[in-house]
Amino acid sequence: MKVEIDSNSGFCFGVVTAIRKAEEQLDNSGQLYCLGDIVHNAKEVERLQDKGLKTITHAELSDLKNVKVLLRAHGEPPKTYSVASKNNIEVIDATCPVVLQLQRRIKKSYDDGLSLEAAGGQRPLIVIYGKNGHAEVNGLVGQTNGEAIVIQDKSELDIIDFDRDIILYSQTTKSLDGFREIVAEIKKRKKNGNFEFYDTICRQVSNRMEKMKEFAKSHDVVLFVSSAKSSNGKVLFELCKDVNPNTFLISDESQFDFSLVENAESVGICGATSTPLWLMEKVASLVKNCASKP
Repeated sequence: MKVEIDSNSGFCFGVVTAIRKAEEQLDNSGQLYCLGDIVHNAKEVERLQDKGLKTITHAELSDLKNVKVLLRAHGEPPKTYSVASKNNIEVIDATCPVVLQLQRRIKKSYDDGLSLEAAGGQRPLIVIYGKNGHAEVNGLVGQTNGEAIVIQDKSELDIIDFDRDIILYSQTTKSLDGFREIVAEIKKRKKNGNFEFYDTICRQVSNRMEKMKEFAKSHDVVLFVSSAKSSNGKVLFELCKDVNPNTFLISDESQFDFSLVENAESVGICGATSTPLWLMEKVASLVKNCASKP
């Protein structure tokens, strides 16, 4: 049995940077707080917790003082920085540069809208194509004082006032095809006013989609390793399953069942941008060991 790990799978550079910053702090002091799971993968979170990383909520952040807190790659709204400053918390900011740039663009659009309104005009409606409640999206909406509208798919477009000017952005890890569908539908419905749209999807994520489809096609069975919490994982898993129905989602090696692959000559192992390489390697090793047994 051939067992191959997809070379394009695993942590994106934003997650790599966040984990590196966390490990540097933990190596120095043995303790660090992180606002929310550093990555949407339970096994990697557990590994870092064993090194001294403590995951906290926003409510718990408000009660902390004089400590170091890491902000993960997803980014945070302005309110989080205000709370940290007020409580004398040292922020270790691991916001992904792609997300940070997007936050700044959305804030500029919002501030420009306020200036337009002050001059007697009407503010454009800022719309974000993304998952409602996702950490990154919360940070993006925070740039607009909570006023941006979040659209998860084109079926939710009815909540938009199409008589207003519209500015559309996207969560960085969403599907490019989904974004194009939203753009096409807004264009079709909008009869007057301006419509600006910006493809703000991370190319490191979107470019791996085509490569992952080719990888999934090239194997009899695909084991997709990802946490159920991962938004990106859900998108990539469905992508693989569309091209190879013999694609199965497992969170770690404990969910592996040899019956999934016992008749396969070729098994591919891939994962989300939040899936560590060491976890995919564990699954690969288990598959090989099971296959070698008589």
